[in-house]
Amino acid sequence: MLIDWAQQGQLILQHLQKEKAYKNKSGIYHFTQIHMAYNSNRIEGSRLSEEHTRSLFETRTILSTGTEVVYSDDIIETSNHFNAFNYVLEHANDTLSEAFIKHIQGLLTVGTQEAQESYFNVGEYKQVPNLIGSTIETANPNDVPHLMTSLLAAYNESKIHSLIDIIDFHVSFERIHPFQNGNGRTGRLIAFKECLRNNITPFMITEDMKPFYIRGLNEYSTEKGYLIDTCLHGQDIYSDVCKKLIEPKLGN
Repeated sequence: MLIDWAQQGQLILQHLQKEKAYKNKSGIYHFTQIHMAYNSNRIEGSRLSEEHTRSLFETRTILSTGTEVVYSDDIIETSNHFNAFNYVLEHANDTLSEAFIKHIQGLLTVGTQEAQESYFNVGEYKQVPNLIGSTIETANPNDVPHLMTSLLAAYNESKIHSLIDIIDFHVSFERIHPFQNGNGRTGRLIAFKECLRNNITPFMITEDMKPFYIRGLNEYSTEKGYLIDTCLHGQDIYSDVCKKLIEPKLGN
């Protein structure tokens, strides 16, 4: 069977949902939960290893060597990512909305130390100005509500979106940086969801791709190709995994 693995979002979604329901531990759902949580959180500074992430997903425990320091927020944020990804699968074919985006951010950040601070609105837009990294300015908190409403209205004018449309949205979302924290992880989950909904094989940004991904986001206004190529590489990575974990099951 010859399959174009760049255009199989709905097929992948079916397998993700089925394997989630049956608690399959050797398929694409298991792989995606571990590797997406690990890589997306590592990009944002998590210190958990891939093995820590795997153990947390499979057993809800982490086996320590006795000498390593394991930070509570890293554990909480990884567990939160598992829950947020499940929510994405439940609502993968829904039209993208502010309510969905806010809920994803809330799932990702609830219970963290920062979320206890008075300025931090879990599942709501930011109240305090923030930066991307330490230098790149983002939208003023007062401007976020209308910027997000406008962004979603423009995006939802079309019922079908290409990979480039999804990347365009991702860049706009990250430049607004609508939440106090969790913007990168929220944005990457949105992109994953929208790929599935539009029958596109999702892209996975791995930790070693972080410099190329960040540069691509920063330079998108003048050179779109850099981020597009990075996302296409991430799509190739995920396509190869889907080919190995899904394709053999299609004849059954």
